[in-house]
Amino acid sequence: MTLSTQSDREWLQARVEQHLEVIYADTAAFAQVAGLVSQLLQAMRLDGEVVSPAPARNVWTERDALLITYGDSLLAPDEKPLHTLKRFLDAHANGVISGVHILPFYPWTSDDGFAVLDYSSVNEALGDWGDIGAIASAYDLMADLVINHCSSRSPWFENFLRDESPGRDYFFTVDPAEDLSAVVRPRTSPLLRAVETARGPRHVWCTFSHDQVDLDFRNPEVLLQFVRIVRLYLDQGVRIFRLDAIAFLWKIPGTTCLNLEQTHEVVRLLRTLIEHARPDAILITETNIPNLENLSYFGNANEAHCVYNFSLPPLLINTLLTGDCTYLRQWLMAMPPARSGTTFFNFIASHDGIGLRPAEGLLSDGELAALLKTLQGFGGQVSWRALEGGEQHPYEVNIALFDALQGTVRGVDTMGFARFVCAHAIMFALEGIPGLYIHSLLGTRNDYQRMENTGHNRAINRHQWQWAQLESELGNVASPHRQVMLALEALLRLRGEQPAFHPNAAQFTLHLGTALFGFSRQSREPEQQIFCVSNITDEPHPLNLRDLNLVEGAGWEDLISGRSCSDLDQLLQLEPYQTVWISLRGAVTPRSPG
Repeated sequence: MTLSTQSDREWLQARVEQHLEVIYADTAAFAQVAGLVSQLLQAMRLDGEVVSPAPARNVWTERDALLITYGDSLLAPDEKPLHTLKRFLDAHANGVISGVHILPFYPWTSDDGFAVLDYSSVNEALGDWGDIGAIASAYDLMADLVINHCSSRSPWFENFLRDESPGRDYFFTVDPAEDLSAVVRPRTSPLLRAVETARGPRHVWCTFSHDQVDLDFRNPEVLLQFVRIVRLYLDQGVRIFRLDAIAFLWKIPGTTCLNLEQTHEVVRLLRTLIEHARPDAILITETNIPNLENLSYFGNANEAHCVYNFSLPPLLINTLLTGDCTYLRQWLMAMPPARSGTTFFNFIASHDGIGLRPAEGLLSDGELAALLKTLQGFGGQVSWRALEGGEQHPYEVNIALFDALQGTVRGVDTMGFARFVCAHAIMFALEGIPGLYIHSLLGTRNDYQRMENTGHNRAINRHQWQWAQLESELGNVASPHRQVMLALEALLRLRGEQPAFHPNAAQFTLHLGTALFGFSRQSREPEQQIFCVSNITDEPHPLNLRDLNLVEGAGWEDLISGRSCSDLDQLLQLEPYQTVWISLRGAVTPRSPG
């Protein structure tokens, strides 16, 4: 019997077995594959009748945009932070934001949530599963699957030390005599941590910190535990899964231990299981690595539904600081369109810093050095990673985006607000789904005190707002925080009304010199074309409308300002950091919400 004639259930069983055979091909666990198939399907409650999801289906629209936030970014007296977050979303983001990424909301010991103690519960300081469910019932919820490592104080690791289950063989250990010089590191801390266990001294693998101990997926029980966790999150309303640090998952000493084939196959397996359990679920890979490596997580449209567009933040920020879009345009020209059923997750700020590895090979060493110097002048802090031989290399710049754009390579100026809005206008218009960090939406500045109090560079961009103070700012017409929020929300509302901004609508790069960055987007049904052009400099620049090859005699207008662009012989003067979205007047009838 061929796969094409098998039932959906039989096909799913065969597919899962194929994934497992690749993952465990060279391990002792290969003999367990047949039994593991049934265990995984049972854990996902897919052991009954199943219906295979439609292939290559886009489960998103131009209306989709996600807010990225910690569960405790907003604080109110005598109220759990998750309840406060829901109040904020309902009051200020409803109809603008379709979903929310709540960064790890589990009990944790370090790294602001990414050293997880217990994957199955909500940090009681934030709220409970009822609060999570309330948000998930109103917004698409993205949750972190912190899959590469867990806390050194977790029950699993404590059991590992005692040689007890569950946890006994859950963590990756290695002989320190092994040659690990090829391992790619995102940090400067020692890779191995010596620990005493009931079985004697062991050296555990710690990619990120000694409180974040890497799990050993060579043990099928570890995989099974995480599939159970996925099922739990689905039951609690999670629709979008962010695979944290997934690129480091599988280790083979003597290799880079990065992006190994087994890692890719684990992603494929998780996608197979998740989309059979919930056909509209989305898998996003978090891989802060060079661009081509990052794109590989699309697979053949059978791995991640979305990949973080990690090269966008450093390239776009560099463009706006230098007033030269050459590098950004070259990158955009080389970017392949996402296949149907996949798309990019665009962002320019997050809880982490501005990653520099994704700019490798895209910005010259001189350009990177100038970028670092400028951002350090605006208060930015540089975090480093270790190279082979002990050398250190810049890994990311930690800085609030509003401060990162407060000037140019020449220094601070008065155009920071316009530059900041311009950055978002570009990001919102690009192919993909936009992700907006809460501190960008609120125009939050560098939090030097929090950075000093915690001793961590990343805390500079992890401010906690007191609810009363925030409401006061958002109610004050002169407040820059209110002005930023209103400007960004207006752009998002406008974006959501344009079919040409569908995450999979066609995208073409425009060639308009170094001062004007432009591209066009084109939808199919209904047909619409938008020409997106931004002046990325601090001086006015004319745009020759004939350079856009617009159809003669049609009623073109800038969707943002409402200005007519029908006279193709005019030079459209773009003010510093002004963006235009030029489309046919009345080509699209705004749709009602829903």
